[in-house]
Amino acid sequence: MLIHMWKTAHLDRVLHTEITFKDFPETFGKLSIFFISDIHKRKVSDSIINQALGKADLVVIGGDLTENRVPFSQVEENIIKLKTIGPAYFVWGNNDYETDYHLLDATLLNHGVKILDNTAVMFESAGGEVISLLGIDYLNGKKARLDLALADAETDSFKILLSHHPSIIKQVKEDSGIMLVLAGHTHGGQIRIFGRGLYELGGLKEQRGIKLLTSNGYGTSLLPLRLGAKPETHLIHLRKDLK
Repeated sequence: MLIHMWKTAHLDRVLHTEITFKDFPETFGKLSIFFISDIHKRKVSDSIINQALGKADLVVIGGDLTENRVPFSQVEENIIKLKTIGPAYFVWGNNDYETDYHLLDATLLNHGVKILDNTAVMFESAGGEVISLLGIDYLNGKKARLDLALADAETDSFKILLSHHPSIIKQVKEDSGIMLVLAGHTHGGQIRIFGRGLYELGGLKEQRGIKLLTSNGYGTSLLPLRLGAKPETHLIHLRKDLK
């Protein structure tokens, strides 16, 4: 059983998810996002990179890129690999703060990774429509300021929110313009006994008209074992709902 759990924890999966929105800006056609969260101690495999190459417009890293005692040479190697997929954006997770987070900050910036620290970045189509990608600091670290990220975003844009902790959905108002939230942190429960775990499995759901995709994450916490909650990364394809 332990061998099975160890092998499960080291699977390399890229899940494809297409999400449509009535309000998605049509002039973008399709926006494809490679989403990875909770890398922790793992080395990002070449298999993951090869599955995503040429298929994503941008990369979003949903926190816990590392944790205490992970060599920074390994963290840097993971960053360099992820950057080959596309422009990269990052939000802080709780375990990132266990490390020398000043060095992590400098490493990310040195490799051109944009840190979304209660801020937003905008993408404009040739037709003049705008998508805003917002990111907040770790929610339970008392540094998260969704209001600042919203103030930094284009008011009438289509908004995507990146947060390490999925509980941010409780703070998102229906009139905020945020249509999609990407989160991790829970590992899908990591070890589920008879289908039960500390957290529910990751997946896509909708609350108050806002879509929330919570990832099981790529790495593990405490033990390098998984049961009933396979690791995952994501290629998310956003389009306009033409129905």
